[in-house]
Amino acid sequence: MAENRTSADGGMETSYGFRNVAEGEKQGLVNEVFHKVAKRYDIMNDVMSAGLHRLWKDAMVAALHPRRDPNYKVLDVAGGTGDIAFRIIEASRRLAHATVLDINGSMLSVGEERAKKRGLSQNLSFVEANAEELPFEDGRFDAYTIAFGIRNVPRIDKALSEAHRVLKRGGRLLVLEFSEVEMPLLDRVYDAWSFNAIPRFGKMITGDAEPYQYLVESIRKFPNQKDFAAMIEKAGFSRVGFTNYTGGIAALHSGWKM
Repeated sequence: MAENRTSADGGMETSYGFRNVAEGEKQGLVNEVFHKVAKRYDIMNDVMSAGLHRLWKDAMVAALHPRRDPNYKVLDVAGGTGDIAFRIIEASRRLAHATVLDINGSMLSVGEERAKKRGLSQNLSFVEANAEELPFEDGRFDAYTIAFGIRNVPRIDKALSEAHRVLKRGGRLLVLEFSEVEMPLLDRVYDAWSFNAIPRFGKMITGDAEPYQYLVESIRKFPNQKDFAAMIEKAGFSRVGFTNYTGGIAALHSGWKM
């Protein structure tokens, strides 16, 4: 499926899965997908990754190694349900503060409810906004994280530029995203699972296969590891690199604002 991928030069802004859409149309379509799956988002991620997303997210937060400091501030984008933010707060021994930003109000509602149940509300802020136009001043955050969300942003270059703007000098960007499988046998197994099993399970879970079909297709359209790293560098980040998880099914990208 590699031939379907967009490159570092762009293309995701008019790609809704394998469909080409008019510029400006994608965001509304993506919003509808996440309104549909918000209450079953964790189950969706389990289906998409066969449960491995939990290990990948743990590895992401371990790589971040958040400071145990009440002045440590993290912006977690497209993280409405709180999955990454909760891990960051717990890793800081409930000292750090995380701002959870999502364009989808349904996702944020799920996250706020979960935060209350976990007793983490005082460490968290929830903000409904667009990753392409962050409502924060320059140099506010120590870290910017986004897990399995960047491929759903129409103008990825704009989102990365905004990430760079709101980070402090010495701040770190971490992006966890499904990527290009680099093991010949695994890529065939993964394609079979993705295009045959995932939409069927999605329909069983939510009664609607379409959101899952989009999500599977969006993974195949997203730039591969090297192309996405080039986009991060173009946005102004230094010491850019990536680590593959599970043969490249997912990859953790890292960059620093120097």
